[in-house]
This record gives sequence, C-alpha cells and structure tokens, in this order.
Amino acid sequence: MKKIKWHKSESIGSTNTYLRELKGGDPAYDYEVAVASFQTAGRGQKGNTWESEAGKNLLFSILAHPSGLKVQEQFYISEAIALAVSDSVIAAIGPEFASGVSVKWSNDVYWNDFKMAGILIENTLQGDRILDTVAGVGLDVNQEVFVSDAPNPISLKNITGRDFDIEALLNDIVERFISYMELPADKRPEVDRLYRSRLYRREGYHKFRDENGIFEARIEGIRPDGCLMLQTLTGEHRVYEFKQVQFIQKSTKGDRPQWYHF
Repeated sequence: MKKIKWHKSESIGSTNTYLRELKGGDPAYDYEVAVASFQTAGRGQKGNTWESEAGKNLLFSILAHPSGLKVQEQFYISEAIALAVSDSVIAAIGPEFASGVSVKWSNDVYWNDFKMAGILIENTLQGDRILDTVAGVGLDVNQEVFVSDAPNPISLKNITGRDFDIEALLNDIVERFISYMELPADKRPEVDRLYRSRLYRREGYHKFRDENGIFEARIEGIRPDGCLMLQTLTGEHRVYEFKQVQFIQKSTKGDRPQWYHF
C-alpha cells in the first residue's frame, strides 16, 4: 500500500503552491495531499481563478513522483486525474445522472454543458524525466449559487438536489488517482481508451474557432503528447495545443452564446 501524507487546512492561498513549495516533499511518503476548506488564491489553467464558497466544495492537490513516465508521456497524468474525478462523481451522483458526465479536453470535468471541476497540473521536469507532479482539483460539491463571471458552473448538489460528504469524495478521488498512476505501462492504453470515450463533445460535428476563423469539425482523437486532433467537414486534419482553439457555448447566466477556449 502506498504511503500518503496529508496536509489539511481551513484556509490556504493555493494547495498547488503549497505542495510545490515543499520542493519534492517528504521522501518517506509516496504521495502527499494538501486540502483546504477555502483557498484565498485558488488558480486554474492559464492564471484563471476558481470561485468556491468556504466549506462547500472540494479543494485539494496531490503531489506525486511519476518516475515511470517519460516527459513525452506526461499527458497520462492529466488523463489519470480527470478520470479519477469523473469516476468518483459518477459513483456519487448515481446512474440517474451519470450519463451526463464527461471530460472536456484537456481535463475539466463536465455535466452536460456545465463545468463541475477544474484541474491544474504542474510538472517539474529534469531532462527526459518527470521529477514531480502536482495535480490540483477544484470540484463544486454543495455550493448552490455562483456569483463569479464563470460562464457555466454547476455543483453536485445543483444536479441532484442533495448534499454530499466532501471527505468521502476526497478519499475516493485520491484512491482512484493513485490506482491509475500505479498501473503498469501495458495497462495505460486501456486508460487512454477510457479517457477518449469520456470526452466532451466526442460525437458529431461542432463549431470551433482558431486564428483563421470559424469551422465545423469532429474530435478525431488525442495525440500521446496531449494535443487535440480535429477533422473538419472537408476532411482536413488539424492539431491544436491547449488554448489554441475555441468552442461555442451558451452561458448559464442567460447571456448569448460565447466562445471559450477548449
């Protein structure tokens, strides 16, 4: 059994920052988890902030040492944490609502067209090795009202009408993440397939926008390095890194549809 060191706090700046400042953490432990009831400087991808009512949601980060992964395989970490969160959510909300759960590339967790979880991964690299990774998660659990400019937030309580045990969700997600991270290399293709099968808007053609304009395409797949592969209506194959392509989505705030980075 892998050894886990827990760091729990009522309030913290950022759980990701806290773990990164440990400079690799305690060598006596395989994983370390920082969890807080409230973050004063919670962060999302590309400097975005994360709204969370104190004590209502799940805010945590996991420090891992994925020595079995090469730098070019680091997207597996994104798959592992996104699947761990979505697996746990599916189990928690039950079959009545589970079909709406998906993973928006690269690792946001959605329910239908609403975002329930954001994930921020920060890797420390040395040559062709991944020394450490910190995977931070913000999961909306029991919050009912959102007041920020976020276009489409939703919580598990919004979906089901009931409260959830935040501590139980935390333990379940951490356990699932470790299980994915500890799989032997020959099992990773199965994880890749599961991730792709759970992708948001994985079926049909949808409107996208890049630096050259608007086009319609379908998700063709994800490259091993994590790049998104699209195929247009005319059969053209296009490849994008994170934040290079946008999709159109209606806001829950009643605003007209807007473009957001995929």
